[in-house]
Amino acid sequence: MAKITVEGLKNIRDKYEHIVSLREGIYKKAPPGMKDFKKHIMVCGGTGCHSAGAGAVIERLIEELKKHNLQDEIMVVETGCNGFCAKGPLMVIYPEGVFYRLLTPENMQEVVEEHILKDKPVERLMYEDPVTGEIIPKQMDIPFFKFQTQVVLRHRGKIDPFSIDDYIAHNGYIALAEVLTVKPEHVIDEISRSGLRGRGGAGFPTGKKWALARAAKSDRKYMICNCDEGDPGAFMNRTEVETDPFSVLEGMTIAAYGIGATEGFVYIRAEYPLAVQRATNAIEKARGYGLLGRDILGSGVDFDVRIARGAGAFVCGEETALISSIEGKLPNPYPRPPYPAISGLFGKPTVINNVETLINVTCIFERENGAEWFSKIGTETTKGTKVFSVVGMLNNTGLVEVPMGATLREIVYDIGGGIIGDKEFKAVQTGGPSGGMIPTEYLDTPIDFEHLETLGSIMGSGGLIVMDENTCMIDLVNYFFDFLKEESCGKCAPCREGIRQAHEILGRISSGDGKEKDIETLNELAHMVKDFSLCALGGTAPNPLLTAIRYFRDEYQAHIKGICPARVCRDLITYYIDSDKCRACALCAKHCPAGAIYGEKKIVHIINQEKCIKCGTCFEVCPSKFNAILKISGEPLPPGVSEGTPIKTKKGAENE
Repeated sequence: MAKITVEGLKNIRDKYEHIVSLREGIYKKAPPGMKDFKKHIMVCGGTGCHSAGAGAVIERLIEELKKHNLQDEIMVVETGCNGFCAKGPLMVIYPEGVFYRLLTPENMQEVVEEHILKDKPVERLMYEDPVTGEIIPKQMDIPFFKFQTQVVLRHRGKIDPFSIDDYIAHNGYIALAEVLTVKPEHVIDEISRSGLRGRGGAGFPTGKKWALARAAKSDRKYMICNCDEGDPGAFMNRTEVETDPFSVLEGMTIAAYGIGATEGFVYIRAEYPLAVQRATNAIEKARGYGLLGRDILGSGVDFDVRIARGAGAFVCGEETALISSIEGKLPNPYPRPPYPAISGLFGKPTVINNVETLINVTCIFERENGAEWFSKIGTETTKGTKVFSVVGMLNNTGLVEVPMGATLREIVYDIGGGIIGDKEFKAVQTGGPSGGMIPTEYLDTPIDFEHLETLGSIMGSGGLIVMDENTCMIDLVNYFFDFLKEESCGKCAPCREGIRQAHEILGRISSGDGKEKDIETLNELAHMVKDFSLCALGGTAPNPLLTAIRYFRDEYQAHIKGICPARVCRDLITYYIDSDKCRACALCAKHCPAGAIYGEKKIVHIINQEKCIKCGTCFEVCPSKFNAILKISGEPLPPGVSEGTPIKTKKGAENE
């Protein structure tokens, strides 16, 4: 590949204008010498869709198109993550914008023969609204997409993440070309005026961090993109790299120019192979065009990037631990100051921004009057948008981008489609394992750094877990503390010992051995860990515990009395069979791994409590039309529950 010029960037955009237009719903004839594709089929190639079989779907689609000699008329593009992870594998066909979901390879014959050849979209493969039951053909009419504001995710489902030309055609590198014509101080000033704050969790003003690094005197400076992202249930940064890797690199290069860095690292977990693959390809393609390396776009500016693979330690999300990891040391945090902007990687001034922050940088400089445009989005103190990975008990889960200041209710109900099975919303946790639990009464709270902090939670990198009425808060906090205990580096005693002790107490409470004083002990331990830990992992680790005590104290008290209101904690529940509902179908007895269920055909079954291991298998396999298995926690046994000798059923087995 030959080095590209600013004029060359413009030529690529002009050359592929018809491609961009068609994906916006407007057909334009291709220029002479180029294939004139009538339709583009954009198939999601994110990690989620690949794990659901997207690769086989793409292969079969290409076979079906070749069978009808359509390969030169229909373009198939494997995109990055489309965002609607609950419905993958999925595709969008342009220029119509028709959205298909939950696809299998077998569906491809029907899609090609009906939609492509006969222009009759296949209704049964379209999205069905879980609330109204309405079939919605077009992607942007689906509430999941309709109520979002796409800035960082502006390219999702629209470009080929392996193609630098596709990225340039969608206005890629126009921002860098403009930035290199102004002074570095102007770049930092523009970011400061935009109000951009770091999206890695702390919300530190990006322009201020850059200014500190710019002012630091050194023969070498570094720029690091943090894509460590180890929160359970979080996949924003990984997906953003998979989907739009060139935008990340462009933002890094702009940042490097602003602070005066000549070397950069993209720090990615090794267990994110697709993100590593696409970032590596993007670096190679950018180097090939001279958009990384020496004398970028003839400006005299030098900057190059390498991949640094993390080994999966959660603590490496903390910037000093990340730096130690790149240096080849144990990833242990160290005290600040000095901050990395003054003395970071190898003792040199270093700026660390996360993936989302850097894509925002690219977006700000893509637009005319970028700082002013960006500062109009969001709230007074928190500008721009935020990307969340929304998971849990929602009808619509996936990647969601909303303006700062949007409410939790808008995410849960307008975009998320409400709670599965019309169950009651109970709480949402923001900020990953170190985030807080926010209950129903705060559903209308605007989402920004300050409001979440007031509620005892954090923004974090953007994980958002939705819980319904069947969630046990003690069980959930216990899970997170088990995770945090294992992920603590162990360097400082408050974090190492405090989290371990809190986890032990939570375990006792969930097993029915809790004491009244345990709640206050947990509260004291949490504040000790929060106030005296060395780094942010320990400083934020108590958030789920403190907010659970603050908002769900009654659940702690119930557990201490031997009751799990959500009927989740195994040691506090008992399974019984309702003799009035049992039809002696024997499914529960056949599947019981402990052999604890007695009974025969036409004989009501009973559970031997001494042998029962409380695994819940009987509850899961009992047919819903019978609903004969009861889960009891502390309540008196209802009428009809059999504890004694098996008796003959009144109606006999209905499935005989």
